[in-house]
Amino acid sequence: MRESGEVRRRVAQLVELATDGDVESGDVLAGRASLPDLGVTSLGYLRLIDALEREFGVDIDTMAPLATLDDVVGQLT
Repeated sequence: MRESGEVRRRVAQLVELATDGDVESGDVLAGRASLPDLGVTSLGYLRLIDALEREFGVDIDTMAPLATLDDVVGQLT
């Protein structure tokens, strides 16, 4: 498994990709707002979950909270 800081950075990059750049990875890493507050839409979440499952080889529990970077990383580590 990757180191936690590396995982956080990669997840932030995937958020940026899933939102077509509408949400920047630096804003995600700053952690000052939840992902929805930053602008991650339902479509963005679907794209993010798909990317996370492919990249990390996990099944994301969509019933669990995924509002913050920490929530997402918690499902990967």
